[in-house]
Amino acid sequence: MGIRGLMSFVEDHSNEFFIDLKLRDTKIIIDGYALFHRLCFNSNLELRYGGDYDSFADVVQKFFESLFACNICPYVVLDGGCDISDKKLTTLKDRAREKIQMAHSLSVGGGGYVCPLLIREVFIQVLIKLHVCFVQCFSEADRDIMTLANHWNCPVLSSDSDFCIFDLKSGFCPLNSFQWRNMNTLKGTREHYIPAKCFSLDALCHHFSRMNKALLPLFAVLCGNDHINLPIMETFLSKVRLPLGGASSKGRRHHRVLGLLNWLSQFANPTEALDNVLQYLPKKNRENVKELLCCSMEEYQPSQVKLQDFFQYGAYACPDALNLALPEWVLVALAKGQLSPFISDALVLRRTILQTQVENMQQPSAHRISLPIRQTIYGLLLNASAHLENTSWNALPLQRLAFSEVERIHKNIKTSIVDAVEVPKDHSDLSTLTEEDHP
Repeated sequence: MGIRGLMSFVEDHSNEFFIDLKLRDTKIIIDGYALFHRLCFNSNLELRYGGDYDSFADVVQKFFESLFACNICPYVVLDGGCDISDKKLTTLKDRAREKIQMAHSLSVGGGGYVCPLLIREVFIQVLIKLHVCFVQCFSEADRDIMTLANHWNCPVLSSDSDFCIFDLKSGFCPLNSFQWRNMNTLKGTREHYIPAKCFSLDALCHHFSRMNKALLPLFAVLCGNDHINLPIMETFLSKVRLPLGGASSKGRRHHRVLGLLNWLSQFANPTEALDNVLQYLPKKNRENVKELLCCSMEEYQPSQVKLQDFFQYGAYACPDALNLALPEWVLVALAKGQLSPFISDALVLRRTILQTQVENMQQPSAHRISLPIRQTIYGLLLNASAHLENTSWNALPLQRLAFSEVERIHKNIKTSIVDAVEVPKDHSDLSTLTEEDHP
């Protein structure tokens, strides 16, 4: 997640870029994906035998009880399926390979961090039990989180370094310095608070010669994030002389972060800086690279999705989702977390990524046993295909009734073509599926 090396860089300069907070009496927008991973991996849970779900549910409940005790009102925002453009596919495949290696390590008694398969579902069950407001976005949630936090003027809780780039009115609190287990009491009162640190974008920009914060999205895409990884950027980085400035980096770990921030600080605005970047590239590549960089920088602009409408009125309107003309019940079920992001990936991309789990890597993936169920699901979803003519649905070189699945084969990944079960449309139109009689 996020920008390579940025989180560790700002944490190494904690005294300069962070403000100490006594968090209480506020709304807070929580990156659900970051939170359940954090609670899963930092609570001494057993990760090798399929899922210590009871203990995990207890940890999640205690976390939110700490917030309630401090009169902190949480709103949890979960990532949905992959972006319609599928621009992160390479990143997702790389992560899948990394998870396989960690799962193998765990399976033979070593270390590693792999969430059990049902962690997300258990997390959602606890949110429902505790009446915590939550929403599952149609695709990646970062921009929606930023837009909602600024609408309500409240902080964001996450571990994603992208939130160091977003211009957040009330700042970003990293999970690793959010001391929910060490709740304190205000002196002379009975009021509780949670010690936390809040990242200051203004402090970062001030440190780098009062740089224009509008330059930070360009910094993110030049440094390398999940959305863009252009080899030609290495051409730029090899030619430009990046000034390290006075701040020290630990070894060469932060050389790129420090150098790019110092270099960008000399420009007045993103247009001027981008024009300068392009001068280092071959002329034949400039227009394409400019288009890609500008498109990637848009990922740091406010979202059109108004999550406040979902939390206040139950209405979730996402342009990408609405353009697909999906049945209303599907959109509602996705937003409420009643349908997995697996469904939207299959609907929109005709491709799913089967999650890695700890198992014997010499044997076929345990997902094989549920293949007939997935094939039936694919068949049902195919009956929505008439609404998806303008998406990447037809862009894949697949047969009419075929989907692709990224699955584990031994200790690597492979994309397999899976035939859907053809279901008679007369009896299973997706728009009326919830109204069908069930035996």
